[in-house]
Amino acid sequence: MPVSDVKALIFDVFGTCVDWRSGIAREVAAVARTKGVDLDTLAFADGWRARYQPQMETVRSGKRPWTILDVLHRESLEAILPQFGLAGKLSPAETDDLNRAWHRLDPWPDAVAGLSRLKRKFIIAPHSNGNLALLVNMAKRAGIPWDCIIGAEVVRNYKPVPASYTEAARILGLAAAEVMMCAAHNGDLRAAQAQGLKTAFIPRPAEHGPGQKTDLTPDGTWDIVARDFGDLADQLGA
Repeated sequence: MPVSDVKALIFDVFGTCVDWRSGIAREVAAVARTKGVDLDTLAFADGWRARYQPQMETVRSGKRPWTILDVLHRESLEAILPQFGLAGKLSPAETDDLNRAWHRLDPWPDAVAGLSRLKRKFIIAPHSNGNLALLVNMAKRAGIPWDCIIGAEVVRNYKPVPASYTEAARILGLAAAEVMMCAAHNGDLRAAQAQGLKTAFIPRPAEHGPGQKTDLTPDGTWDIVARDFGDLADQLGA
């Protein structure tokens, strides 16, 4: 099917729609101030994020039963607190609140306006590894206008497991080729394309900070390459 037959757009969220690195750094900076701890907040964000894929792999590989991202994030947080001088300094409630920093991330400047345009023509939904509560809370705070929430908790698979993408299309009642995966990560698009979905690459060169070396340019034959969400809307006639 040509791109003109696309009926729904599904989006990676962390990095594509929201700026996780700055948001996590901001939240941990507030905690560090209250505890009198001097730490590199961006290094903390990077360290926490570095455990993201390994933690999900424990689920993808079958080493543990289905576990939502909030739980995986909490385990990773507890593991890195000692590295940054915060071991024993946070109560369980304070640790829970810091863990929910992932629910309070800010959208990239073009995201909400671009998604609002795209929503007028297409079904739009996150297809994120985030769990339902995380994605709903994030959308309410940031004003992200999703039509529905899909994502890992709904399809019971973490990307890039193939069934993650095919199940998302099934839930929407659409053929795979009627759904476009939109992401700033070539690997995500490659996995979606292999399952018959259309693909759109939107680079986020600041996702990992000024030293970012990955996903700066498209490295596959994607259906659309857009500068930002506004350009994506332009190219899709929204």
